[in-house]
Amino acid sequence: MNIVFIQGKVIEDVKFKFIIHSKDLSIAILKVKLLNKSEIIVKAYNEFADFCYKELNKEDIIFLEGYLNSKMEVIIKTIKKEV
Repeated sequence: MNIVFIQGKVIEDVKFKFIIHSKDLSIAILKVKLLNKSEIIVKAYNEFADFCYKELNKEDIIFLEGYLNSKMEVIIKTIKKEV
């Protein structure tokens, strides 16, 4: 497995969905702009999805640790919002 550490700005509203027939209950999908101006898709599951949906808004700066999946999307393992 690989590990990534990212700082970036949320550039779209968080998309939140419940998942049926899966080990995970919910998913949040964010689009994040990095410091080098590139944009990535970030996915959060379960309690991290709940945090993203409740706490994050467009233009928020976030710091996260995660890993890349086979589609080159970042899956969140830890996340913090800049205050």
